[in-house]
Amino acid sequence: MVSVAPQATAAKAAPKSEVILKVRNLKKHFPITSGIILQRQVGAVKAVDDVSFDVYKGETLGLVGESGCGKSTTGRTILQLYRPTSGSVVFENQELTTMGGEDLRRMRRRMQMIFQDPFASLNPRMSVGRIVSEPLRIHKVMNNRKEEQEYVENLLERVGLNPYYVNRYPHEFSGGQRQRIGVARALALNPTFIVADEPISALDVSIQAQIINMLEDLQKKLGLAYLFIAHDLAVVKHISNRIAVMYLGKMVELASSSELHRHPLHPYTISLLSAVPIPDPDRARASRRIVLGGDIPSPLNVPSGCPFRTRCSRATSICAEINPEFVEVEKGHFAACHHI
Repeated sequence: MVSVAPQATAAKAAPKSEVILKVRNLKKHFPITSGIILQRQVGAVKAVDDVSFDVYKGETLGLVGESGCGKSTTGRTILQLYRPTSGSVVFENQELTTMGGEDLRRMRRRMQMIFQDPFASLNPRMSVGRIVSEPLRIHKVMNNRKEEQEYVENLLERVGLNPYYVNRYPHEFSGGQRQRIGVARALALNPTFIVADEPISALDVSIQAQIINMLEDLQKKLGLAYLFIAHDLAVVKHISNRIAVMYLGKMVELASSSELHRHPLHPYTISLLSAVPIPDPDRARASRRIVLGGDIPSPLNVPSGCPFRTRCSRATSICAEINPEFVEVEKGHFAACHHI
């Protein structure tokens, strides 16, 4: 578990602000084909299946779930790195799913991504200065190379790196330093929204807290909104205002960070929270670990009705027949379960 700043014990309160991103009924299905010459579709992987949520200006929405549940695909589909099968993505009052060409390029100045693997996301043949300045050149932001270099050096300082590193190459840096370079690149065009796709999972535990605290500091200074994708609930609780839980491509629960930890409603969320280590030995002994039976079903063959029913202790006949709606059970607290 990551060791974070002293204020980590309290979940962040959700900011009262305008909606910057609206996602409605988002689906991303990857077709499965057979045949070499005359290919025909024989099925589809339902990576993201009817997901809806909002992100507010200046807030962090945490997105959690087991590996393969569709978290990263959701983030990439929002940014239109994957084109959605159906659904709506409205960013700053602009519909992205019908946008293309120069219009979409213009919108991408306002939304960026921090990738999971800092060793694979940086071009080894490019210097740090070139990596960070590449977005500036593509979008033709700077007037001359001197202005560009000064701007890049300021970005490196902002993420805690020495500006003299501009002429070094990625192989000369540690994993944590590489991720800081990735953050600097994401900040180059002054975005308002960043998808952070498990930005600390590939890093040493000793470095993870530094990156988390840096992201929080940048958010306060620049007013950024994050979609923070992770599987470590302790980290997500610390950094997120609200938390969304995904299972097999679907959203199963969404609530404020404090509410979700205090009063989880969905059995999948309850199971995830029971696995979070508790630093108090007495409380740890009194807690009960809920172990789910079986494996996650294949997204190629999703169970009928509720996708979680094959592993759920509450499941009844209605769960096999009807997929529960994702509804607001309490104010600001959404869940999808027949037995809440």
